[in-house]
Amino acid sequence: MLESGEIDALISVDVPRAVLNGSPAVARLFPDHETVERDYYRRTGIFPPMHLVAVRRELAQRTDLLQAVYRAFGEAKDLAQRKYLKDAAKQHMSLVTPWFSKLFEENLRLLGEDWWPYGVAANRKAVDTFLRYHHEQGLSRRLLTSDDIFVPEFLGT
Repeated sequence: MLESGEIDALISVDVPRAVLNGSPAVARLFPDHETVERDYYRRTGIFPPMHLVAVRRELAQRTDLLQAVYRAFGEAKDLAQRKYLKDAAKQHMSLVTPWFSKLFEENLRLLGEDWWPYGVAANRKAVDTFLRYHHEQGLSRRLLTSDDIFVPEFLGT
């Protein structure tokens, strides 16, 4: 759809196939996106969360369930992070990606060991900034904050 002009833009975690294939009809908004993203982080301290987990309002009352899901995600993330740190000592040979170790080291220097921290407290600035942008662009009628959208028991996490 990007290549044919049916849509003008796409926001995606995945790089569009047309970009990977070098299509002249499709380009990144910021050609040197890595430099722009790193500069944004240095200026704001915000590295946007990768995912947010949402639950239906009726499940929000089940704090035991929410805490179990939160713990499970945290344990899975800890396992992955330990693997990356362990692999760093072996030049990330299991990834078979050239120069990955140098990139990993650069990210550690800039972002620390936990570039996607879990919990509301650790992400409050990024979420509140997103919600402010959302309101400023007319996408929400009123300005919301993290306190408005997260289960109160998790606001301190």
